Amino acid sequence: MVNSNCCCLSNNDFPIIFLLLVVGIITIIIVRVIYIIYRRSKLLYTRSTKPLSTLIVLGSGGHTAEMLYLLAVLQKERFKPRYYVAAATDNMSLQKARVLEDSLVDKAGIDLVGTAHFMQIYRSREVGQSYITSIGTTLIAIAHALWLMVKMRPQVILCNGPGTCIPLCAIAFLLKVFGIRWSSIFYVESIARVRRLSLSGFLLYKLHMADQLFVQWPQLKMKYPRANYVGRLM
Repeated sequence: MVNSNCCCLSNNDFPIIFLLLVVGIITIIIVRVIYIIYRRSKLLYTRSTKPLSTLIVLGSGGHTAEMLYLLAVLQKERFKPRYYVAAATDNMSLQKARVLEDSLVDKAGIDLVGTAHFMQIYRSREVGQSYITSIGTTLIAIAHALWLMVKMRPQVILCNGPGTCIPLCAIAFLLKVFGIRWSSIFYVESIARVRRLSLSGFLLYKLHMADQLFVQWPQLKMKYPRANYVGRLM
């Protein structure tokens, strides 16, 4: 005899279960994001003596000049391998980075071959490109950024303004949310930005994606209190 009191799910129950599942997933993601934002406010150093794989995002013109200036005082043995990434249309920045790395080999007098890698990434939007067509190129740039991040798996990301850094930082943040890879993002705003952050800096600041954001002018610190004022670096 079949028990007529058995509990069975009706078709009306599935939408409720699906809704509860979606709410549960969203809740977990929100809690994870809050945890990441909380943790990023803590000290980001590690006691491990192992080198930290580092992604360095280069931009055209003054962005690259400022970044190379910062790299001049970087502890090279501490941050390696170093992955230099520039826009696919920007060959000059990578050439300058190669010159820097070659000079390190000459000064150190030791073999540093294999500690520096040079890559290019598709741009989300070219200068003068329409916003409609930029939707497709943005999706391509995000997919390419995902592939690069999975390939490099950096522990540290250094950037200072080029829009190229946004897809990379967004992917890095999502990888942290899903517990796949923790990459600490350090953003140094350009010295040319005196009164307001650049679009890249503004997005990283407002979306809480940057672990540490540095500015070079005191008025920026007053306007964006979570930023770190370090004075002029150049």
